[in-house]
Amino acid sequence: MHDRNAALALWAEHNDDDSLLRHALSVEAAMRHFAAKYGEEPDYWGLVGLLHDIDYQGHPDEHLQHARPILSAAGYPEEFIRAVESHGWGLCSTVEPVLRMEKVLYAVDELTGFIAACAYVRPSRSVLDMEVKSVKKKWKTAAFAAGVNRDVIEKGAAMLGVELDELIAETIQALRAVADDVGLKGSC
Repeated sequence: MHDRNAALALWAEHNDDDSLLRHALSVEAAMRHFAAKYGEEPDYWGLVGLLHDIDYQGHPDEHLQHARPILSAAGYPEEFIRAVESHGWGLCSTVEPVLRMEKVLYAVDELTGFIAACAYVRPSRSVLDMEVKSVKKKWKTAAFAAGVNRDVIEKGAAMLGVELDELIAETIQALRAVADDVGLKGSC
């Protein structure tokens, strides 16, 4: 089993962008949160979240086409690599999320970014005082965080068999745990 320090070192070999790191840490936190909720292994799920965009900075137009060789060379198992590839299903990958871990990653990848965008426009600039209704209000405004694919998030929630509000609430909880590390603590 790989450890987090090795995963962070591998991430740093291929990425040096602070906003991408904050996103990786956000998705890691969400994956750890959902793993604990579902009785799975938080450390393993967290590493999948941390490394899900391993090739993005170096190959933004070929995202996930370089993840497999990078992760394979680092010794990550097939299940891990497949989960990483599945988060881009229908966008830049043909790997459909099947396992619960894959479905969670697919659902929370875009959602963590949307919640962060919602936090940045709050007076507090924080996720600590955020509620689901604040996120849902912004959800309906297509121009807000226009780059976030809401269909993917909704499809991910459906795959998991959870209501969108529950997925949002759980992801907010996950991000509160790492708010300081990912720049979402604000002035709270």
